[in-house]
Amino acid sequence: MTAIKVGIIGAGSAAFSLRLVSDLCKTKGLSGSLVSLMDIDKDRLNAVHMLAMKFAEEFGADLRFETTTNVEDAIKDSSFVVNTALVGGHSYFEQVRKISEKYGYYRGIDSQEFNMVSDYYTISNFNQLKFMHDVAKAIERISPKAWLLQAANPVFELTNLITRTVPINMVGICHGHHGVDHIIEKLGLDAEKVEWQVAGVNHGIWLTKFMYEGKDAYPLIDELLEKEVENFKPTNPFDDQLSPVAKDMYEFYGKMPIGDTVRNGSWKYHYNLETKKKWFGEPWGGVDSELGWKWYQDRQAEIAIAMQKVAKYFQENKNAKLLSKDSLNEIISQTKNDVKEELTKEIYNLLDPQRKSGEQHILLANALLNNEKVDLVLNLPNNGTIPGIPDDVAVEIPVYADKDGIHRYKIDPPLPERIKKMYLYPRIMRMEWALEAFLTGDKKVLEEFLIRDPRTKSYDQVVKVLEEILALPGNEEMRKHYSK
Repeated sequence: MTAIKVGIIGAGSAAFSLRLVSDLCKTKGLSGSLVSLMDIDKDRLNAVHMLAMKFAEEFGADLRFETTTNVEDAIKDSSFVVNTALVGGHSYFEQVRKISEKYGYYRGIDSQEFNMVSDYYTISNFNQLKFMHDVAKAIERISPKAWLLQAANPVFELTNLITRTVPINMVGICHGHHGVDHIIEKLGLDAEKVEWQVAGVNHGIWLTKFMYEGKDAYPLIDELLEKEVENFKPTNPFDDQLSPVAKDMYEFYGKMPIGDTVRNGSWKYHYNLETKKKWFGEPWGGVDSELGWKWYQDRQAEIAIAMQKVAKYFQENKNAKLLSKDSLNEIISQTKNDVKEELTKEIYNLLDPQRKSGEQHILLANALLNNEKVDLVLNLPNNGTIPGIPDDVAVEIPVYADKDGIHRYKIDPPLPERIKKMYLYPRIMRMEWALEAFLTGDKKVLEEFLIRDPRTKSYDQVVKVLEEILALPGNEEMRKHYSK
C-alpha cells in the first residue's frame, strides 16, 4: 500500500470531487492517503468535505481529508494534483457570450469551428490559462515530483502550454471516450469481448478500431446509426453520440466521432438554432445551443443546491446513512424530479463497491504507485504516435500505465488522412494561435482569430468586441497583458 497526498483544486465541484473520493475509497492500494480539498467557495467546499467524510465512513476506508482556500497548501507534499478549477465560473462565460452576440457572434467569439463546446473558451479565457499555468509553476517550485492531472478545460490548450513550458510530470484527462461505452450499450454487446481504440486531440477523437469477438464490428455501428437517426429524439441535450450530426461526420471523415467530438464539427452544424436542431435534434438543438446550455446550467445549479442540502443533513444527523434511499430522497424532496433521480443514481453508483466512477485520475495514480497496470485514454505529447502530427502537440490516445510510467499503444489501424488534414490540422492551428496570443500578449493574434471567422463582417466589429470583453471587471490583468 502507498499512502499519498492528493490535492484537488476546484474541489467545490461536488459531483466530480466525490467521484475521485469514491474511487479512492475503493482503491485499497492507496489506503491511508490524505485528500486536500481546495476551493475559494467555502459553502461548496464544506459540503464536499462533509460528503467525502461520509463516503469514507460508509466504505470503511482509511482516508483523511483537509480543506483549504489556498492553492499552495493543496499542492505542498502532494503526489498528485488534480486541477478542475474554473476561474470566474460559468458567469464569466455568459458575460463574454452576451457581449459577443451583441456584435454578431452567435454563441460567442470562442465558439469556433472544431471547438464549439460552450465552456471551452480559448480566446477570451486568459484568466483560466494564467491560473492553470501558475499552478503548474507552483508544482515545479513546491512539489516538483508531483503529477499534475489537468481536468479543467481547455484541456487541449492547457496540456500543450504546460508540457512545453513547465518541466513537471503532467497529463490532460478527459472522459469523452466513454462515448464508446454508449455505443457498446446500445448495441447490446458484451463489453469484455469488444476491442476498441480512439485517437485524435482532446474533444476531437475518432474510433479507429471497433472489433467484437475478434471481428470488425463497424458494420454493427452502420446498422445502429440507420435505425437511430431515422427517428432521432434525444433524451437530453448531451444525447448526441448517435445523432444525425454523428452519422454525417462519420460518413464524411470515414471514422466515428466520439464523445465531445460530435459537438465540435464544422459550421455546417452550428450556424444558428434552426441548424443545430436539424442536426442535434429537437427540442434543444444539442447542449451548446442557447436552449441546451440553459438546460445544463439550470440543472447544475439544482444539483449544487441539492448537494449542499444533503451535506447539511448529514452534518446535523451524524448517525444517518447515505445508503438509506428513503432518507436521501426526503432530503432533496424539493428538488426537481429528474434532478433528484439523477443525483440519487449518481450517489448510489458511487457507493457501489464493484463500480468505479469512470474517471481516470485515481486509476492512473494507483498504476504508477502500486504497479496495477491499467488501460487509459490520456492527453500527452504525440512523440510520433500519430504520424504527421508534430511531436510536441498533445494528442488524446490509448495508453497503459504501470510502475514504469505511461506507455503509448500503436494506433492500428491509423487515423485516415482526411481526419488529420481536414479536422486535426485546423484544430491544432487554432490551439497554436491561442498559445501564441497568451505567451506573447499580442492582441493582434486575438484579432486574427476573428478576422478569419465567417461571422465577421468588418475589422471594426473585431476591435469593438475585444475591447468590450477586455473592459469587463475581473479582466484587469488580461487587459494589461494584451496592451503590449
